[in-house]
Amino acid sequence: MGRPNTGDQRGSCLLGAHFSIAKGLHHALFTARDYDCAAVQIFTKNASTWKESTFSSEDIRLFDEAREKTGIQHIASHTSYLINLASPEKKKYAMSCEALKQEFIRCAALKIPLVVLHPGSHMESGAEEGIGRIALAVNRVFDGLPENPTRLLLETTAGQGTGLGHTFEQIAAIMAKVECGDRLGVCLDTCHIFAAGYDLRTEAAYRKTFEAFDAIIGLEHLYWIHVNDSKREIGTRIDRHEHIGQGFIGETAFKLLMNDSRLQSIPKVLETPKGKGEKDWDQVNLTKLRGFLR
Repeated sequence: MGRPNTGDQRGSCLLGAHFSIAKGLHHALFTARDYDCAAVQIFTKNASTWKESTFSSEDIRLFDEAREKTGIQHIASHTSYLINLASPEKKKYAMSCEALKQEFIRCAALKIPLVVLHPGSHMESGAEEGIGRIALAVNRVFDGLPENPTRLLLETTAGQGTGLGHTFEQIAAIMAKVECGDRLGVCLDTCHIFAAGYDLRTEAAYRKTFEAFDAIIGLEHLYWIHVNDSKREIGTRIDRHEHIGQGFIGETAFKLLMNDSRLQSIPKVLETPKGKGEKDWDQVNLTKLRGFLR
């Protein structure tokens, strides 16, 4: 269940973005190809509703065909924003567990290797209890789908409100309580960790943050990176994404990220604002990141 490898020049920096499925799941892959991306992140359903989606055999065929035609193998799904595996509310917790299970089923049907999850918010019940509920939910989903090949990635968060996952220690604590650790990994979001208090703005700060990640979680568990600048200052614990180099993180961090040999095989995916047509911001941000490569 290791990271897929690619030998072509386009995939050498494994750049991508989160693209819309409004015209069909398979269209997201063709959109990624049009931007010369080697990676793509999608939703497999409406991320703002509890209503689940199912795929027809034609949906699956078209997605498989698009993957073959584009050559894009680095694909991740992002779970619904409504899922909260740390919730102390029994109904919300049960709905969240079922939603995650259905996400795994959809990803397996589409042969999507990775699914990204915000760990959840403990809703004033305490971090320790919330972490326990997250791990219990993940164990239940894994137990119920023992043959499912999709890997779950816990995303680092900004720590808004009672959100969990804003320290590397919290991510590590969840991972330690999950029984099938080989089915887990981590998605690092640059905006989120910066908002949570991890500095990236200088070479020394960048090195210190990644040394901490490696010591506490382990770089071998990092499978996906969300590449976003931040509209808010460090340590504000406010999650607001900004275009690359236009936020409080600045260009230096992304130059270091793009040239970090330890991260070369890890897809780096934009979740920056799309804008309203005044500019093709995905192209602007992708071009800037590619320009940082030495």
